[in-house]
Amino acid sequence: MKKYSAHTELYIHIIWGTWDRLPLITEAIERRLYAAIAAKCRELTCIPLAIGGIEDHVHLLARLHAPISVSELVKGVKGSSSHLVTHEITPGQFFKWQGSYSAFSVSPADLPRLEVYIANQKQHHAANDLTLEWETLNPEAEE
Repeated sequence: MKKYSAHTELYIHIIWGTWDRLPLITEAIERRLYAAIAAKCRELTCIPLAIGGIEDHVHLLARLHAPISVSELVKGVKGSSSHLVTHEITPGQFFKWQGSYSAFSVSPADLPRLEVYIANQKQHHAANDLTLEWETLNPEAEE
């Protein structure tokens, strides 16, 4: 019997913030935090294409694997990265993500431009040179 598998090219841009948009993503934790997000993506058989952000939010651009939903990916990366920070990187210090997030599908044609944008988050925010549709957080995240 011939085995069939699905081929998908689903790209998703996810943005989520720290609790109360506090500046919790410091230079001291940023590299390990982003590495944990990438590792969880790969564990869920998704491909992380770009991860970046500033002190109070993160952008993730990833290629979804067919059986993984956006909510599963978000739950996985937020949970594992928060656990790493609170149990290994800075135990005893407050760190928490907001419960909500924003997610947008991305055309393959827009991938290179969005990857560069995410990689240069700090420069874009410092210069107030933002692409608003790529900075939209869920309004409920501001609770």
